Amino acid sequence: MKKQALSIALGFLLIIGCNSKSNHPFGQDISTDVEQIALGKSLFEQNCTSCHNFTQKTIGPNLSGLTSQIEADWLKSFIKNPQQLLDNGDQRTKILMEEYKVLMPAFPLLSEAEIEALLSYMHSFGPVAAVALAEGEALADPIPEKTKDSGLFLELEFFTQIPASDSISPLAKITKMESEPISGRLFVQDQHGKMYELVNGKPQVFFDLRALRPDFVSKPGLATGFGSYAFHPEYVDNGLLYTSHTEKPGSKTADFAYADSIKVTMQWVLTEWKTANPSSKSFVGESRELLRVNVVTQIHGMQEIAFNPHAKKGEEDYGLLYIGIGDGGSAENGFDFISDHKGSAVWSSILRIDPKGKNSKNGKYGIPKENPFVGQSDKAEEVFAYGFRNPNRIFWDLRGRMMASEIGHKNIEELNVIEAGKFYGWPIREGSFVINAQGDMDKVFALPADDAEIGATYPFLQFDHDEGLAIIAGYFPSSGIFKGKFLFGDVPSGKVFVSDLNESNPKIQKVGIKVNGKEKGLQELCGKPRVDLKFGQDKSGQVYILTKADGKVYRILN
Repeated sequence: MKKQALSIALGFLLIIGCNSKSNHPFGQDISTDVEQIALGKSLFEQNCTSCHNFTQKTIGPNLSGLTSQIEADWLKSFIKNPQQLLDNGDQRTKILMEEYKVLMPAFPLLSEAEIEALLSYMHSFGPVAAVALAEGEALADPIPEKTKDSGLFLELEFFTQIPASDSISPLAKITKMESEPISGRLFVQDQHGKMYELVNGKPQVFFDLRALRPDFVSKPGLATGFGSYAFHPEYVDNGLLYTSHTEKPGSKTADFAYADSIKVTMQWVLTEWKTANPSSKSFVGESRELLRVNVVTQIHGMQEIAFNPHAKKGEEDYGLLYIGIGDGGSAENGFDFISDHKGSAVWSSILRIDPKGKNSKNGKYGIPKENPFVGQSDKAEEVFAYGFRNPNRIFWDLRGRMMASEIGHKNIEELNVIEAGKFYGWPIREGSFVINAQGDMDKVFALPADDAEIGATYPFLQFDHDEGLAIIAGYFPSSGIFKGKFLFGDVPSGKVFVSDLNESNPKIQKVGIKVNGKEKGLQELCGKPRVDLKFGQDKSGQVYILTKADGKVYRILN
C-alpha cells in the first residue's frame, strides 16, 4: 500500500462514491469496536501512511469518508487482489485501469480479520464530505444573539472557608457540594483528595482518598484527582458511598482500555466504600473497586457520578448509579475514534450501572436490564447515552428530567436533556454545529441538509464563547426570587446565568452579584481573573456559590 498506485486508485474511488445516488451511506456493517480500530490503525501506519492521511492531501488523497461511499465487500476484494477483479470484468476496476493505466499491488498476505480491522480504522474517519465542502464557510460567530441582562442580582454572604490544599490558585479545588439524601449532612470535596463535612458551617475532614489510595494523583490538575462522590439513597442504613478518582497509569489492569500503542496518562477509578457506622463523623470502613478506565490525557475524565434523587424504591431508576465519562482528551489529540464509537465503548458516555449487581464483564457491578443497549453485541451495555466531550455535571430538574452540562471545545457550551440510547454529537458535532475531528477543530459549520441521518440529539440550551468558555451547572433554588429557576454559570469568568427550563424555548439571562448590598463580580470578590466557579446545594434547597480560586463558599440570600 505504500505505492502511489493506491493513492490514485482510492482517490478515484472516492469520487465515484461521492457521485453515488444511494441515500444511505455504506459501512454500516463495519465494526466500530475500539480494539479492532486500534489494530487497523497499526496496520494503516505500517502500510499506508507514507502516502495517505485523513485530514488533507499529501502524496495521496485524503481518505476520509471512503468506507461510507464504497461497499465494504468491494473494498476488501480490491485491497486483497485488484488484478483478480479486473480479470473477472469488474466495471469499477476497469474504469480505474482505463483512467490510470495501473492498479495498486495485491495484498494476499493480509488476513480477512486484518483487512476488516483496516476498514474499521478507515471508517472511523468518515463520512466528512459535508465538512470538506464547508471549509470556506466556517462560522465566525455561531450564535450571534447576545445574552441579555436579567436585571436581577444574587445577594451573597460568606458561608465558610475550605482549607487550602495548594499554595497556588486554585487554593482549594472544591467541585461538588451536596447533602447525604436522608440525614441532610452537607459535604464538599477537594480534588486533591479530601472530603469535608460542613458542621455548623465549619469543614471537618470526613474522608481522605490520598491516604487510602497510594496511587492517587491530583496533578497536573485540569479535573484530575477526586472527581465526584455520591451517597447511596439508603446510606443511613447500608453505609454505601461511591467515589471517582484518578491514579497513575498502569496502577492496575483497566476494565476499559484501548490499544497499547496509544498513551495512557492516567486511570479513572470508580470505588464503593462501606462503613458499618453511617453516622460516624469520619469514614472508617472497607472498599471495593467497581471499574477502571484508561484515558489519553488528564482532561475530560470521570468527573461526575450521581443517583437519581427523584427515584423511589421499587422504581426502575432507584439505586442505579450514573457515571459521566468524557473523551479523555482523545479527540483533540488525534484519537477521535475512541470517542466516536456509536455506543460500543464507555468513553464520551453517561453510563448507568447497578452497584449491587454482578452481571458486568468484570463481575463487580450489574447492568440494568432496562439499559438501552442490553443484548446488543456491538454495544457497551453500561452505556445509557453517548456523544459527550465532557459531561461535567449530571442532575435532574424539578420535573424529573435528567440533564447534563457539557463543556465544549472552542465554540459551544451545552445543556442537554438526557434520554436513554441517544447520541449527543461529539466528536462530529459541537452543540448544534458541525465540527471536523480530523481537521481544524477550532472551526464549526452550519448543519448540512441531510443532518438527520446521523441521528444526533442537540442541546436544550447552548451559548457560544462570546458569553463564557466552560459551562458549569447548576441548581434550582427552593425559595426567593429565583425559586424554580435554573442557576448556572461559566467556570473561568465566574459569570452567573439564569433560565426557566419549563419554557419550551428557554432563554439565558445574566445575573449580577451583590455582597453587603454592593455590586461586586466574582473575579473581584476572589481577587483572581480565573474564578473556577462551582455551585452547591443542601437538603433544604439552599444554593451556594463556590469559588475554587480562593476556596470560599458563599450562601445565596435571596
